[in-house]
Amino acid sequence: MIGLLALTVAAAFFGAAIYVSVAEQPARLRLDDKALLQEWQPSYKRGAAMQASIAIVACVLGLVAWWQAGGLAFLVGAVLIILPWPWTLIAMMPTNRVLEAMDAGAANPQARSLIVKWGNLHLVRTALGVLATLAFLWGSHLA
Repeated sequence: MIGLLALTVAAAFFGAAIYVSVAEQPARLRLDDKALLQEWQPSYKRGAAMQASIAIVACVLGLVAWWQAGGLAFLVGAVLIILPWPWTLIAMMPTNRVLEAMDAGAANPQARSLIVKWGNLHLVRTALGVLATLAFLWGSHLA
């Protein structure tokens, strides 16, 4: 039962990540430079809080499922779903900090290239989400 819950929460993480990659990011890139940054800043804050929380819950559930069932797939899923944390902190945070520090009231052409870079870096989080979901699916099937 815990394994299915881990699968469900990981799928929610993946769903949110894929939404950003295939819907929100392309739509925001159609905005002018000023509006682009004005949209990205609050969106990132809200999205980061949501996805970080989901990742923690899915990781804990995956570890509990692994502890209870002993299936390696749950451990793999738990590790994969928490990897967006260090990825964000190490690889994405320099870009995030620059974007967060920019004045959203002023047009800044550098914002566009940084938000494009951010979107490419975000694809790694999306991939980790799908891999974690598949690992939990595999573990749930074996349990």
